[in-house]
Amino acid sequence: MHRLEPAGGAELAEAYAYPATEPWLRANMVASVDGAATDGARTEGLGGPADRRLLSLLRALADVVIVGAATVRVEGYGPVRPREWWGDLRKDRTPAPPLAIISRGLDLDFEAPVFTEAITPTIVVTCPSAPVDRVRACEKHAEVVITGGEWADAGAALDALAERGLVRQLTEGGPRLLAEFAAAGRLDELCLTLSPQLTAGDAARVLNGPAMPPMPLRLGHVLEEDDFVFLRYVRAR
Repeated sequence: MHRLEPAGGAELAEAYAYPATEPWLRANMVASVDGAATDGARTEGLGGPADRRLLSLLRALADVVIVGAATVRVEGYGPVRPREWWGDLRKDRTPAPPLAIISRGLDLDFEAPVFTEAITPTIVVTCPSAPVDRVRACEKHAEVVITGGEWADAGAALDALAERGLVRQLTEGGPRLLAEFAAAGRLDELCLTLSPQLTAGDAARVLNGPAMPPMPLRLGHVLEEDDFVFLRYVRAR
C-alpha cells in the first residue's frame, strides 16, 4: 500500500492534462462516501472549496462542458465563466469553453443566464424529433445542433461536438446522461470526488441507468484535501 500525498496547483494542471487521443470524454462527478450523487435533489451540499477548484480546473482544460437539460434546470446552471488564475490554460482557445446542453424536448428557459450571459455561446444538442417551435426559439439564443440519428445513440451528440473541433470533452452529468454515455461505450475517464459525509436515503448513484456490462477501470491517481478524496479513473482498454 502507498501513502498518497496531495499535489500543488501547478501539478494539478499536469495531472489532469488531456491525452493525445481525440476525442476524449472525461466525466467529473461527486458522491458521498456511501454513494449518493446528490444531497436532496442537488450536488451543492456534497462539494467543498477543493472540489470547486478542481471543477474549475477541469473546465479550463476542456474544449466543451456537456450537461443534461434536467441537471441545468435542477442545479440552476449558469454559463462557464473564465477565471483569472487559468492563465495560459486557455491559450489559443475561447476565454471559456461553451456549455453544451443535451436535450430531447428543449424544455429550457432561453432567457436564463446560461444563455443570456454566456461569454462563449451556449450549444444545445437535440434530436430530429424535437418540437419544431422549440428548436426555432432555441436558435435565437444558442447554437442548435441536431444529431442525425436516433436519440438512443448517446454517442451522436459527442460526435457532433467533435466534428466542430470540440474534442477535449468534459461532462458533468447528471447521473442519467452519464449512464447513457457509459452504456454506449463512450466514457473514457471518470474523475470522482468522494465527499466526507454519509447521507443514506435513496439518492441516485453517479450513474443512474439500467444495468450494463461492467466497465473495467484503471486508477490514474488519488489526491486528498480537507478530507475530500479525488479519484481519477481511466477506462481500461
